[in-house]
Amino acid sequence: MTTTVPTLRDTIAEDLRTQITTGHLKPGDRLPSEPKLATHYKVSTPTVRQALALLQAEGLIEKIHGKGNFVRTPLRRITYRGGAGLPFTPDLQTTVRTTTVRARGHIRTLLKVPSNTPLTEFHCTTYEGETPRSVARIYIPRDLAPAAQLASPSWHSSRDAGRTETQETVTARFPTPEEATALRISPTRTVLTITRIALNGTGHVLEAALLVLPSEAADAVFTTYPTFKEGETDR
Repeated sequence: MTTTVPTLRDTIAEDLRTQITTGHLKPGDRLPSEPKLATHYKVSTPTVRQALALLQAEGLIEKIHGKGNFVRTPLRRITYRGGAGLPFTPDLQTTVRTTTVRARGHIRTLLKVPSNTPLTEFHCTTYEGETPRSVARIYIPRDLAPAAQLASPSWHSSRDAGRTETQETVTARFPTPEEATALRISPTRTVLTITRIALNGTGHVLEAALLVLPSEAADAVFTTYPTFKEGETDR
């Protein structure tokens, strides 16, 4: 029988994990700096970083650029409901950054517009306290989004009234480096990605949205309805 000997990385991670789960290190506490941890455990700084990466991948700690490593507050699960829009709920704060981009690649295909068509991009991040919970990019052709209306709180609700169909695709994958940084998660943690397009009554695409959520703290719920061929009825 082969016995696996824990590595220094695993031993350090287990010690810190125990301190977190027993409450010795509490949510929001800042861990000692990497050099201090290296001195404490009598190991190299790269070994400490490997141990911290394990805890980050488990969702126990988060690394905030320029501040250090902190014990994560246990996150309640949030639910994305198909067809109901992005998770902009009252208890989550949302920051929105707006810019103008050109339609290219995957986005151009989703919106079914010519290459280089001017688009308005809404870059949205939702937070629970100071912890990011989701990131999304919403793309709308500028001719469908008059500049004077973009800042209006009622603009999105008025657009919802014109939608007759929503098409959504859900996948699970590893985050891109940019997504991992925005969500403060390890690149090895799985995320749920939801690609959503909204169409009007003529089948014209009104907008495309790309939503990313850490999968361990999010659910996606969709309701499906039976479809019938011409001449068929529901029996």
